[in-house]
Amino acid sequence: MKKKTKKDIPYFDNNIHWKPQSKIWFLSAVLAFVAALAFDYFMPFKQTVNPAPYRIFLLIMIVSLAVLYAVSSKFITLRRKLLHNAQFIFVAALALALWDFLTAKSGIFPLPFFPGPLQITDVMVKDYKMLLISALFSTRLFFVGLIVGSVSGILTGILIGWFRQWDYWLSPVIKVSGVIPAVAWIPIAIAVFPNSFSSGVFLIFIASWFMVSFMTAGGISATPKSYFEVARTLGASEKYLLFHIAVPNAVPNIFMGILTATSLCFATLVVSEMIGAKAGLGWYINWAKGWSVYSKVYAAIIIMAVSFSIILAVIGVVKNYLLRWQKGILK
Repeated sequence: MKKKTKKDIPYFDNNIHWKPQSKIWFLSAVLAFVAALAFDYFMPFKQTVNPAPYRIFLLIMIVSLAVLYAVSSKFITLRRKLLHNAQFIFVAALALALWDFLTAKSGIFPLPFFPGPLQITDVMVKDYKMLLISALFSTRLFFVGLIVGSVSGILTGILIGWFRQWDYWLSPVIKVSGVIPAVAWIPIAIAVFPNSFSSGVFLIFIASWFMVSFMTAGGISATPKSYFEVARTLGASEKYLLFHIAVPNAVPNIFMGILTATSLCFATLVVSEMIGAKAGLGWYINWAKGWSVYSKVYAAIIIMAVSFSIILAVIGVVKNYLLRWQKGILK
C-alpha cells in the first residue's frame, strides 16, 4: 500500500493545519508538561493544598500526548493536527506552571479570589458528583432550548425567505424582538412559566430563534435566480424549488446561525440558572460565589468551557459532513 505524502493531503486540510510540521515543537510540548510536573513536585508550597489531583492530571496529559503521537503514525490527519497544535500545547503547559507559581508556590495571587490549578483540580475531584449532576442538568436545559429554538428558527426563516406574506408579517416581529437580549425576558419568563426549567427553555429559545431564523431567511433569499430559472425550464414545481434548491443553498447560513446561537445560548443558560434554578452549572456558580469558594466557581467555568468546545466540535463535524461537497471548491 502506497504511503500518503504531503501532496496527497487535500488542500483544505493543508489550509487548516498551516503550522510547520515540526516534531521538535511537539517534543518540547511534552517536555513542558514534564517540567510543569517537576516544578510542582520540587518547588515548596506557600499555600496549604492537596497536590495529588493536579499531578495526576499532568501525568495524564504527558501519557495522552505520547500515546496520541504513537497512534498518529498510522493517521496522517491526526499527525498534522498534533504538530499544528504543538506550539499552543507548549505554551499551555508553561501557562499552567506560571499559574502554579503565582498561586500555590508564591502566594502572589492570594486566596480565595485567585485559586490555582491545584485548588481547582482538587475541587473537581472532591466535588465531582455535584459538578456532574449540575453539568447534566445544564446540558439537558441547553439542548432542549437550542433544539426547539433552532427548529423554530429554520421553519421561520424558510417562511420569511420564501413567502412574501410571511415575510410581511414576521419580519417586523423578528426585527423588534431580535434586538432585545434574551435575559431581558426573565421577568416575563418567571411570571408566565410554572417552573425554572420551562422558563430557562424559553430564554434559550429566544436566544437561538432569532439568529437561526435570520440566517436561514438570508440564505434562502440569496439563492441565485439562475438556479430557479434552470429548474423551472426542466419542469420543477414550487415545492421542488423550495426543498431541493433554496433550502440546500441556505444550509451554510443555517449552520452559521446555529453556531452563533450556541454562543448566545450558553450565556443565557448561565444567567437563567442563577435565577430560581435548583441545579445546573449556573446555579452551582452562584451558590459557590455566595460562600466565596472561588475554586468551585473556576471549576464550573472550566467545565462549561470544555462542554462548549465539545458542542461546537460536534456541530462542526455535522456541518463538514453535510457540506463535504464544498471541500476543494471553497478556500
